[in-house]
Amino acid sequence: MRVTTAFNRVLALPGAWVESVAFTDVGLVIGIRARSRRHSCPCGWSTTARYDVSRRRWRHLDMGATRLWLEADIARIACRRCGAVRTEQVPWARPTARHTRDFEQMVGWLAQRMDKTAIAQLLRCAWETVDAAVKRLVVDHTEPIDGVRLDGLYRIGVDEISYKRGHQYLTVVADHDTGRVVWVGRERSQDAVQEFLDALGPERAGRVEAVSLDGSSIYASVLIDGLPKARLCLDPFHVTKWVNEALDKVYAAAPSRPAVWNGTRYTRVHWRRTRTALRTGAENLDLAQRELVNAVRRRSHRLWRAWQLKEEFRHLYRLDDPRHARAYLRYWCASARRSKIPEFAALATRLEKHFDAITAAVELGLSNSRLEGINAKIRVIQRRGYGHPDPDALAAMIHLCLGGITLTLPGRPT
Repeated sequence: MRVTTAFNRVLALPGAWVESVAFTDVGLVIGIRARSRRHSCPCGWSTTARYDVSRRRWRHLDMGATRLWLEADIARIACRRCGAVRTEQVPWARPTARHTRDFEQMVGWLAQRMDKTAIAQLLRCAWETVDAAVKRLVVDHTEPIDGVRLDGLYRIGVDEISYKRGHQYLTVVADHDTGRVVWVGRERSQDAVQEFLDALGPERAGRVEAVSLDGSSIYASVLIDGLPKARLCLDPFHVTKWVNEALDKVYAAAPSRPAVWNGTRYTRVHWRRTRTALRTGAENLDLAQRELVNAVRRRSHRLWRAWQLKEEFRHLYRLDDPRHARAYLRYWCASARRSKIPEFAALATRLEKHFDAITAAVELGLSNSRLEGINAKIRVIQRRGYGHPDPDALAAMIHLCLGGITLTLPGRPT
């Protein structure tokens, strides 16, 4: 068997024949030739004519302990569709890449599991090579922007995550049904969400039925205009946090610590334990915490009533029939005003401003917990990477690891 035939079978390069094999100082150099006589532009247009030809090398997967390079003639063509002279696209490598598809496939598979520095040492390449390969892989799996990545979106969540000191944020959009990230935008701004809506298009935007948000209202106005049929759902965790903050204000208005309260002296430790008991759900109170809450009931009706209102509000998210959510929230707001506790009266006004978004979350059973889980995974990606040089590099890693991109090792069945 000839050596070229052996390497043809071993490498199994798509659309290419092995012409020569040479051992050099840099490693094993395999000369190849494209099977097709037509030259394809990256835009898809093809022709048999060429503008000029040059010789190029691409780094391939190592063979044993030896680096392996592919070398071939590559043509430039005068593309009529692009109206410019462009380098042809070869089947064994992506446009502008100096590494083969198999090499980048290996890089991407490892990047989903390792940090980039370890990958660079393992594959004997530069760190920048790994970063560029990850970006090309993500573009290859997510472009064109009007492809399947944004199809079938019915329930989405929008949240932000900080990636750098100085209030530097990324806006993350995820699909509640599949759990995958479908969009990552720079900054926490309305423009970032508007870019997503522009990419989504009016037809697909009309199919979105629900959007979950956290307590921030920065995205609300843009989403209302861009998703005409979608219901905004305010995350239950953030709404309950507002209620706990109102309870804290009532608690803070109590006598300062240490102080004599109705003939009983309270230490700082006692006050801290009482505050913890008041913030804890009634079903999770232990015996000691129940005694503290009962002591509050005997000595401070105002604080006791605030705790009652907090527990009654938590019941909103445990209704047997979610269709009663609107009536229950109206009843609770009326009770909060009748209590004559200024903090809860102000809270009732605040909740009424977000009445539809709060009740929609109950009726649809939707929260932003999916996005919070994704944010936790993004933190792991950040720590594993020991930082990223720019937001685009981090966004590419988010899409690679959390965007539903499935990669297999070269030569393995899918």
